[in-house]
Amino acid sequence: QVQLVESGGGLVQPGDLLKLSCVGSGRRFNSLAMGWFRQRPGKEREFVAAISFSGGNKYFSNDVKGRFAISRDNAKSTVYLQMNSLQPGDTAVYFCAAGLYWSTEMAPTAKYDWWGQGTQVTVSS
Repeated sequence: QVQLVESGGGLVQPGDLLKLSCVGSGRRFNSLAMGWFRQRPGKEREFVAAISFSGGNKYFSNDVKGRFAISRDNAKSTVYLQMNSLQPGDTAVYFCAAGLYWSTEMAPTAKYDWWGQGTQVTVSS
């Protein structure tokens, strides 16, 4: 069983930056493909970014490409989501997710086996 705990959410203004963290436990962290998802108010959960086991491969949704970055530190069992140039449309609960496999398609939620509880990010002036 894998436990994931997100942190770093909060209230920021448009144009600000924020860095989310997700710490994993219960399994060797470098054996997990990691992803970030978000759920905006009234919307379904959607893919944001994913990173492969060693960090060599990354995918981003078109909405965040060029503004967000994903990274991981396997020694610290942590995956990060650096969010820059935040906009009100980025307001959402952000979830960390872990899966056992990596493929060329990591956007579907079914690719992930474990989920964190989420952290709220609110972008408002």
